[in-house]
Amino acid sequence: MDKRDYYEVLGIDKSAGEGEVKKAYRQKAMKFHPDRNPGDSEAESKFKEATEAYEVLKDPQKRQTYDQFGHAGLSQGGGFGGGGFGFEGFDMADALRSFMRDFGGGFGFEDMFGGGRHRPNNRGRDQQVRIKLSLEEIASGVKKKIRVKQLVKCSECNGYGSAPGSSKNTCPQCKGAGQVRRITRSLFGQMVNVTTCDMCRGAGQIIATPCPVCHGDGRISDRTTVSVDIPAGVSEGNYIPIEGRGEAGQQGGPPGDLIVVVEEKDHDDFTRQDSHIVCQVSVSFLVAALGGTIEIPVIGGTSTLDIPSGTQTGKVFKLRGKGIPYLRRSGRGDQMIQVQVWTPKRLNENEKKILQQLQNSDSFKPPKSSKSFFSKLRETLGV
Repeated sequence: MDKRDYYEVLGIDKSAGEGEVKKAYRQKAMKFHPDRNPGDSEAESKFKEATEAYEVLKDPQKRQTYDQFGHAGLSQGGGFGGGGFGFEGFDMADALRSFMRDFGGGFGFEDMFGGGRHRPNNRGRDQQVRIKLSLEEIASGVKKKIRVKQLVKCSECNGYGSAPGSSKNTCPQCKGAGQVRRITRSLFGQMVNVTTCDMCRGAGQIIATPCPVCHGDGRISDRTTVSVDIPAGVSEGNYIPIEGRGEAGQQGGPPGDLIVVVEEKDHDDFTRQDSHIVCQVSVSFLVAALGGTIEIPVIGGTSTLDIPSGTQTGKVFKLRGKGIPYLRRSGRGDQMIQVQVWTPKRLNENEKKILQQLQNSDSFKPPKSSKSFFSKLRETLGV
């Protein structure tokens, strides 16, 4: 089934600003969220559709691509997760993460949906770390170990905050809920305001005798090592969530998540364009004129390239399937090699005489104009 226009999905004009996009998406998400429509597959589908539209239209680069090329422009590999454009693997879990990322931090689910999923007030904080990857690591995928400074569970009290042998008492103010509801009346009717309990700080319990090591918090500062599997084909800005590896929760609360954000290192030989890679190689004047075989860099090593006779500077050759793997589907991008004809800077007298004899030959007279590198690259890529 063909996808609907993203602007139509959110019910906005193409001239809508960032604030209008966010407001329209929030209204749709509130209406079709799974917590409000349990077991309703149609609502889930509309929630996912609205989130996908929001992910594109809130991002200036993706929005520009969509406005110019439509849905086809977004299916260039990539993948969900920030830097990628593709939505082939975009599922309900991705949609819920997107919603929580932008709308889950300012208020609880109870405030929005009147019940349902509850995020504990003493849940640990989500942490974000950045990891720099070489192009070779991106092309093959890699397993990395990251050292993270974070709040971890106190071993003395096992994270509960109370001294060994002591107990906790139910908070008398919130009765163990961790939240306090206050009802006020106004001209517009009854208003319910839900806030974190200030007596127990959302834990729901009061510690009688605090732990001497963590002083009742249940956490201490430490450095931990986390392993993360980086799939092949990731891009700058993609992120990998690792559930439960963020900071420990306060007084026995559940841990947050660790969000690993990908950064790309500059490469000496290649420039990346989506899943394609581009490089420049120099060839001698003789090889360009007569033809020959040269050595070229490829990811992870070197290869050879046959240069036909009469090759001009700026000529672009394509090696199919020698680029970066697609993140959400099989296959790889291509490698583009632009040839630069190298002109010798120093010639001896005999060499000069040979070239001077050829100077007036029609074969050595250049054409009046030639295509630019970028037009040739576009022609090679078929864009």
